[in-house]
Amino acid sequence: MNANPCCPDVPFPGHDKLVSALDEAVASGDEHAITSALRNTLCALIRDPDVHLPDCVFEPIQDHYARREIYRSPRLGYSVVAMTWGPGQGTPIHDHSGLWCVEGVWDGQLEITQYELLERDGERFRFRAAGGMQAGTGSAGSLIPPHEYHTICNADPDAVAVSLHIYKAPMECCSKFQPQAGEWFLRTDNALATDEAA
Repeated sequence: MNANPCCPDVPFPGHDKLVSALDEAVASGDEHAITSALRNTLCALIRDPDVHLPDCVFEPIQDHYARREIYRSPRLGYSVVAMTWGPGQGTPIHDHSGLWCVEGVWDGQLEITQYELLERDGERFRFRAAGGMQAGTGSAGSLIPPHEYHTICNADPDAVAVSLHIYKAPMECCSKFQPQAGEWFLRTDNALATDEAA
């Protein structure tokens, strides 16, 4: 076994089954067809006893939620990232740099809040929460730009949560939005790193 089980393309139980199912979904048509197929596929994969993510994705990192890329398709270009959320860890409002994404909760529970962009003034953006949900194990949702602004949080004070994210292409940067006055937020560019196994 490779010393770093969270490098892309390192085999894990069910790796080939997961890749084959994702390939089929991603080849299914336009972005709406793809994300719909991926939501269904991801829900099925989460429940599939043959598929076990690498052990490292269940290990939280103390000071930030972990992003570990476990596969990148050389043919179709999509990227699969496992995220590990320690108790209380979460994101600010952010976007996906114009990439569609399907997100599924592999283990635990996450709070997801979507935001509606009301207006923009240069680098200042005015958002309003447009709906939230408690997503439990086995659930999946999708984001298609321009409806991509959201937060994710593990509100559980004791348990770790794990989610799997399939992006149209490797997501190496995004915009984050820091609170200002009222409903206004300031946009900042943010490079996204991936974490290795401990």
